Amino acid sequence: MPDLPLTWSELESHASPEPDRSVGPTNPQADLRLFDHPEGAVRVTLFRDHHAWCPYCQKVWLWLEERRIPHRIRKVTMFCYGEKEAWYQRLVPSGMLPAVELDGRLITESDRILESLEAAFGCLGPGMREPEVLPLRRLERQLFQAWCQWLCYPHSPRSAAASAQFCRVAEAMEQALLAQGGPFLMGSELSTADLVFVPYVERMNASLAYYKGYLLRQRHPALHRWFSALEQRSTYLGTQSDFHTHAHDLPPQMGGCFPNGLPEQQRLAARIDQGPWPIGETLVLDPETSQHEPEDASAVALARVLKHRRTLVSRYKLPGDLFDQALRAALTHLVRVLDIPPPAGSATALRALRDRISVPRDMPLHAARRLRQALERTATLDPLDPTGQGPALPLQHRRDQDPAPFLRAAAQSRSAVL
Repeated sequence: MPDLPLTWSELESHASPEPDRSVGPTNPQADLRLFDHPEGAVRVTLFRDHHAWCPYCQKVWLWLEERRIPHRIRKVTMFCYGEKEAWYQRLVPSGMLPAVELDGRLITESDRILESLEAAFGCLGPGMREPEVLPLRRLERQLFQAWCQWLCYPHSPRSAAASAQFCRVAEAMEQALLAQGGPFLMGSELSTADLVFVPYVERMNASLAYYKGYLLRQRHPALHRWFSALEQRSTYLGTQSDFHTHAHDLPPQMGGCFPNGLPEQQRLAARIDQGPWPIGETLVLDPETSQHEPEDASAVALARVLKHRRTLVSRYKLPGDLFDQALRAALTHLVRVLDIPPPAGSATALRALRDRISVPRDMPLHAARRLRQALERTATLDPLDPTGQGPALPLQHRRDQDPAPFLRAAAQSRSAVL
């Protein structure tokens, strides 16, 4: 008798319990962070995007987490994936993110926000306007510009010059790290200077692998040590994304990202999209992370899917309850490593979900790898169309990631409890 997928009730017994998000490690699901303070101590509200895609939001978010400042979080939709909330546009007519409300005063623009937070709570290492930090802030902008000149233009004879310029500026960042003995820009301790670099260097690492076949951490050992030191911190791990998420959230934000079409680029892009993961299994180091997979990666992935399963089943429509069955087959593989064929014709829906897992919005990097592998493996067992692919991810926008259905479901769930 063939194995059957676990029931939802049986799957629930394998999931990690939902933690108290207001305390403990940094996480993207929290709407309140207390750090052992009473709620009355909260002076800050951070407005950031739902999907944790905004680099400027990540910079402020990391600073608050590193300084352990009690704060509330209100999440806002980015233009690239949905309609901006009316309440936020009344508060911030431009719709720009992030914003912070500090003691009742609204502040926008990430650098101004950090300077205001430093004035209110003290600095994380040297402050934003200290003489040793200002040149590093300029270097970060130079690195950003060099990245854009290479990433955001079609491949042409000029691309070699853009690539060489990026390498030169990345080497300048390496020299800045080495000058202080590393692993951080100010030496052994993380500082605001590092947080200025984190969001875009993380995105460079992902996008250059996917679109240019360029492995930043292999080419620049000091940057690998910097990333590895960041990855020892629960604050960074709670905000860190992965190659797949960044490769596909960046094009509408950047106005386009262009592959060079060379064999190594095509190979890496295929691995990032379709697995197997980790993509660096044949390399000396994993280009995405230095962290080993935690023991609970599958259980965490399962818990996140269970939380949203009804919305997912309704979103990836198949006749009857076929997607329900297909998803349970994939989740059974996730927790028991059993190969259970899904209903015929369900591979496209399974891969559509695989392609829309967002890190860290949905779950941490290693949990996402486990879930993607389970969805991909189960899709290959489709008796009708084992190679079927979901709809291509859009490049001009990401309205396929509109959070509205999930927000409506959450609101209905709260209403039912009340």
